[in-house]
Amino acid sequence: MATNEMSTAPNPDPANLSPPSTDPHQKSLGELFSDLTRESATLVRQEVALARAEIGQKAARLGKDVGMIAAGGAVAYAGLIVILFGVALGLVALGMAAWAAYLLVGLVIGLIGGLIAWQGMSGLKHNDPIPHETVETLKEDARWAKEQTH
Repeated sequence: MATNEMSTAPNPDPANLSPPSTDPHQKSLGELFSDLTRESATLVRQEVALARAEIGQKAARLGKDVGMIAAGGAVAYAGLIVILFGVALGLVALGMAAWAAYLLVGLVIGLIGGLIAWQGMSGLKHNDPIPHETVETLKEDARWAKEQTH
C-alpha cells in the first residue's frame, strides 16, 4: 500500500511541470516588451511590403500612361511623315490642289495624334502616387501601439 500512495503523490520532476501560461496577464514585463518589439518589427516589415506592392501597382499604371503619350507621339510623327504624303498625293491625283490636300491630311493626322496624347495626359492626372492603403494602416498601427503603451 505504501507504494500506491507514493505513485499518486505529485512528482516534483521538472519534466512533468506544465509550461508557463500564455495568458498576457501572467507574462513578465520583459516578456511583454519582447513580444511588443517582435510584433512591431513584423508589423513594420508587413507595412513596408504593402507599401512596395502598392507603389509598384501605381508605378505600373503610370508607366502605361507615359507609354500612351509616347505612342500618341509616335503615331502622330509617323502620320506626318508617311500617311501625309501618301494620302495627300492621292487627293492631288483626284483633282484637289496640292496645298489643300497636304493641309487637310496634316490636320487630320495631327488631330488623331493629339487625341491619343490627350488620353495619356488625362490618365496621368487621375493617377495618385500616394499609397493611401499603407498610410491608413500605418495610422491604425500607430493608434494601436499608443493604446498598448497606455
